[in-house]
Amino acid sequence: MRVAYLTSQYPAPSHTFILREVEALREQGVDVQTFSVRRPAAAEVMSQADRQASDSTWYALPPAPLTLLGSQLWALSTRPAGALKTLVRALRHRPPGLRSLVYAGFYWAEAIMLARELDRQEIAHVHNHFANPAAIVGYLATSMLDLPWSLTLHGISEFDYPAGLLLPDKIGAAKFIACVSHFGRAQAFRMTDPHQWDKLIIVRCGLDMRDLPDRVPETSRARPRVVCVGRLSPEKGHIGLLRAFSQQRRAGLDAELCLIGDGPEQARIEAEIDRLGLQDDCVMLGRQPNDRVLREVANSDVLVMASFMEGLPVVLMEALALEVPVIAPCVAGIPELVDDTCGLLFAPGDWDQLANALGQMLQDPQRRLRMGKEGRQRIEAEFDVRRAVEPLLSRFARDPT
Repeated sequence: MRVAYLTSQYPAPSHTFILREVEALREQGVDVQTFSVRRPAAAEVMSQADRQASDSTWYALPPAPLTLLGSQLWALSTRPAGALKTLVRALRHRPPGLRSLVYAGFYWAEAIMLARELDRQEIAHVHNHFANPAAIVGYLATSMLDLPWSLTLHGISEFDYPAGLLLPDKIGAAKFIACVSHFGRAQAFRMTDPHQWDKLIIVRCGLDMRDLPDRVPETSRARPRVVCVGRLSPEKGHIGLLRAFSQQRRAGLDAELCLIGDGPEQARIEAEIDRLGLQDDCVMLGRQPNDRVLREVANSDVLVMASFMEGLPVVLMEALALEVPVIAPCVAGIPELVDDTCGLLFAPGDWDQLANALGQMLQDPQRRLRMGKEGRQRIEAEFDVRRAVEPLLSRFARDPT
């Protein structure tokens, strides 16, 4: 069958797991066509796989005037009732306020363009990742064409306002909802009528174990190396991580901290590094392509994250697959992946606990080695992408070809 994957941006540097999922489904014989609302910026197309994905993806924005006009004429001439029904649905499926009313018109126009392309390509099923504006476009376009539609939910932000306000409608319209964690599925349960619960299934984000670099031996590093991968934004807790790391440095622990990512907190983080006197102990590499990120993780002794909110971060899976133990906050779906056999958990926002976990991990090489081996086995058992897509294969197969 021919399935459309729709996202806000494809490919995207922080969403390589979607590209892996698409490729794994194609390997299993599913004809997956990729659709995206926006094109990635040139700087975000970082690898050959990204370039190939970009070249084969249909983009809604920016629309050519003739394409926009042609889509409207197509809708009015072939499906006038459906176009009107979709407009009414767009006006209702929105948060209150004038701004959201205006955006409802934009989403409707994008949905009409998408519907025309879905019809042209004879798509049988549309799947969205993330309950964001792209999911609104997918929800509207499939309602106009009466196509099966499904959605993957990832994190807490999808249950917050405004996305959470609109989520019950999407769940009601979806053929199924894929949840990357049991925690996320439970959050969807609480805002969904129980007769809809069977729609919500667990579909893990997966890794292609064949694409991972080799682990770099610890003996090749002059001192222990801690790596943190994530957008430099407030919810990632980098300032707290720096304070916990500084606490251990003052206690005499000799280690290096490497930060990978960019974002709005960069200047504040740089100022905190200076304030704490960590200039010789912290390296900021900025945003990097996924293959470089994996090499940096493979060349580290511990991966740490200090977030206040998460879903089930793929970077934790990548670290464990590389036999790198992790330190992470005990939030959302993380305890479904990390326990004391492969890493250490701490209460989110408790920087003393985080500092203590850093100390424990960095002072015990044998423990790190045992945790790394256990982490690798855990990923192979549940998060290999070819195994992770099996629930999707089962659900897609129920649609007519």
